[in-house]
Amino acid sequence: MSKLLLFDCDSTLSGIEGIDELGRLRSAEIGAQIAQLTADAMDGHVPIEDVFGLRLDLIRPSQQECAGIAQRYLDHIEPHAKRVIAHLKSEGWEPAILSGGFAPCIAPLAAYLGIDRMEAVPLYFDASGAYAGYAMDYPTTRNGGKLDVVRQLKTEGAYTLTVMVGDGGSDLETKPGVDCFIGFGAYIIRAKVLAEADEFIHSLDELPDLLNTMHDTRERKTP
Repeated sequence: MSKLLLFDCDSTLSGIEGIDELGRLRSAEIGAQIAQLTADAMDGHVPIEDVFGLRLDLIRPSQQECAGIAQRYLDHIEPHAKRVIAHLKSEGWEPAILSGGFAPCIAPLAAYLGIDRMEAVPLYFDASGAYAGYAMDYPTTRNGGKLDVVRQLKTEGAYTLTVMVGDGGSDLETKPGVDCFIGFGAYIIRAKVLAEADEFIHSLDELPDLLNTMHDTRERKTP
């Protein structure tokens, strides 16, 4: 058995919001509009499903543009992420990315971090690399979708502990399905997440000690 450690991607494993970066490729005006829609969804002011398709319709990102955003994820990686994840894997944690971001943008970051499991939204492109749509039924395109994924993952593995780390309202929605929800505030602190998280950290460097304490406490409580 192992312990499942789920990470959000945007503003957690990397300091950017991929969709906002894509928006800025179109124009400053569209970039600002996309950023506001993202903030409204992550702060819980509007349902994710109300903005998800709208943002992509405004941008229609090409395959080449997504490759550029993938590099920006790597350029802005959380400074402790690679070392911390390698250490936690050696301690029996199975890391995974659980994101409402886009799979082709996030996959290189996951590979660099040594994360084999990635749950992110597939994008489709035509033969020329032009945008051809997204997986509209993918769970993380809607509110409650991340919790559904968590529950599915837990049916696939016999995990002794399940932990989620993230900055946004959609991450907080996983709280009923995990043993501990850890809010993350290195890049942005959202008031609701700060108030309702089981724990809150400002750097991934804080994560190993917190998880060790959690594991030790749980072991002492187990008969």
